[in-house]
Amino acid sequence: MDFSKLIDGVSLTPLKIISNPLGNVYHGLKAEESSFIKFGEAYFSTITKGTVKPWKKHMRMTLNIIVPVGEIKFVLYDDREESKSKGCFFEISLSLQNYFRITIPPNIWVAFRGEGKNNLLLNIANLSHDPDELVRKDLNFFNYKW
Repeated sequence: MDFSKLIDGVSLTPLKIISNPLGNVYHGLKAEESSFIKFGEAYFSTITKGTVKPWKKHMRMTLNIIVPVGEIKFVLYDDREESKSKGCFFEISLSLQNYFRITIPPNIWVAFRGEGKNNLLLNIANLSHDPDELVRKDLNFFNYKW
């Protein structure tokens, strides 16, 4: 995996899958990891194959996203003035075959597309949902070709 194009402040953490004939264990996030800030809420979200959920940016929330079912392509964009990666896009597809947790700090734009037949993500956020700390833009706001 090429981490050289990673946006400043974003991290990818490889996660363990422990095989067990009675049912596998899929790691997600531990309290002692550096990407854990505090617990706000955890939620699941689905996305239909070929559908893109448009750009959004959280102003205070840190996202910890895992894809335990299907495959989801995430595209991040950095427009922070002070950032070393200002103006850069980063894309990654997460699935059980590419089992990572992506940690997205505040002020990074994210959009994503369902790639598999059934797609499920888990977000373990440091804040409870607050619609006032979120900015949304339509899919064509940035010059990115899906």
